[in-house]
Amino acid sequence: MSEVNTLERLAALIRSRRSDTSGKSYTSQLLTAGTERCAKKFGEEAVEAVIAAMGTDTAALKAEAADVLYHLLVLLESRDVSLDEVLKVLDGRMGTSGLEEKASRTKGAS
Repeated sequence: MSEVNTLERLAALIRSRRSDTSGKSYTSQLLTAGTERCAKKFGEEAVEAVIAAMGTDTAALKAEAADVLYHLLVLLESRDVSLDEVLKVLDGRMGTSGLEEKASRTKGAS
């Protein structure tokens, strides 16, 4: 199973949780709380990933990276942005030097 397929399946599961009203879904609770809460949680997880990256425990970094990916997908769903749309942006950047691509963006849009 490819990693992209895993992300696609996770994004679809997150999308389906939007309509879960049982109160038993963490994902649904995040989405109901709104984009600001989703963004804050993503930020917290990103910081935890940075801290893990600075350490020596590779398993901790993997776990935190998985949390970052999950919370990014929740954040995207909160704004109705699909994983496919993000992947298309990345695909459009393929073959372009990262330095050139960054320089081509309008100032402040990094």
